[in-house]
Amino acid sequence: MKRRAILVVLDGVGIGAAPDAGLYGDEGSNSLVNTATAIQDLHLPNLSRLGLGHLTDIPGVPASANPVGSYGTLQPRSQGKDSTTGHWELMGVLLEHPFPTYKKGFPPEVIDNFEEAIGKKTLGNVVASGTEIIERLGEQHLETGCPIVYTSADSVFQIAAHEEVVPLEELYTMCEKARQLLAGEHAVGRVIARPFVGRPGSFERTSHRHDYSLSPPRNLLDLIGEAGGLVVGIGKIKDLFGGRGVTDSRAITCNQNGVEMLKAALAESEGDLVFANLLDFDQVFGHRNDVHGYARALSQFDMALPDLMGLLRQDDMLIITADHGNDPTTPSTDHSRECVPVLVYSPAFPGGIDLGLRHGFSDVGQTIADHLGIDASELAGRSFYQELKGQL
Repeated sequence: MKRRAILVVLDGVGIGAAPDAGLYGDEGSNSLVNTATAIQDLHLPNLSRLGLGHLTDIPGVPASANPVGSYGTLQPRSQGKDSTTGHWELMGVLLEHPFPTYKKGFPPEVIDNFEEAIGKKTLGNVVASGTEIIERLGEQHLETGCPIVYTSADSVFQIAAHEEVVPLEELYTMCEKARQLLAGEHAVGRVIARPFVGRPGSFERTSHRHDYSLSPPRNLLDLIGEAGGLVVGIGKIKDLFGGRGVTDSRAITCNQNGVEMLKAALAESEGDLVFANLLDFDQVFGHRNDVHGYARALSQFDMALPDLMGLLRQDDMLIITADHGNDPTTPSTDHSRECVPVLVYSPAFPGGIDLGLRHGFSDVGQTIADHLGIDASELAGRSFYQELKGQL
């Protein structure tokens, strides 16, 4: 049997403000600890067994006396705090400059060109929460058929449309046109289709969201493919990498569905890298400051861990980490500039290794490359693979 690496990204699960968090207005952010403190009855016994409680004082998550996993903290090096930046860094790509953001909406040259491309006027063009803006402009959208354009503190161009007014394929075509237009100084990290359904007063976003990311520079996914390996992307992985490097993409509707997809992938023999993004922490709860929902999602993932770990083969390596923070306890509803946990388990590793503070998410990519026997010296990062094996 060949070795496999399984990388699970808990979207938005940070573990404390990064040293430069003040530059992003995120001082005091700590998605995990602040949530646990607010809830007071958070229990994550399986994550605790992997070593999560050794990283910092998390109420309800004690340090295990005999952790079966190894544990550490990753400090971001790339500029920015969005999912694209975080996932690219995990795969060895460092961004020296953040993707552009638009605190006052998009300038006329962007909106005018987009409206000309789709042959329609737009509504909105403001910074807004996705749920708030469809409640505010949804009825006008139903009356006019004009798509709703909005952004956030992240580098995103989001297009919301009712599925009965703008069919999904038409919405996706609009997004593709926007992606083509948003280049150069306006090369946002992602264009996002945000379809919704319902009537005024009860609009709901659907699971038909689709992300159109920039194509990344050369990264670990490319190297795995060049070596003849297969990458199974679960959730929005293919979207975040602009379709590049993912052999088999499997869409999900929620965290629990993502876990089921993970189980199915682990039960198969295919996939040198199984790369999953579980988005509910961020999309459903973090952006809505839903502390209790965020805590429930953590507990649900924790309860799923024994089944996932039970599907690992002797030479498999499971890495659990995150891409940024999204602290549901702060006034902000945006991503937070945080360090993230990294937990590693393999039946072949001794466990209990303190990996310390790692300067860059890209150490994860280098470790996966070592595990798969791939030379990734052209990419950023420093492997901790030998430490995992207890040889350092």
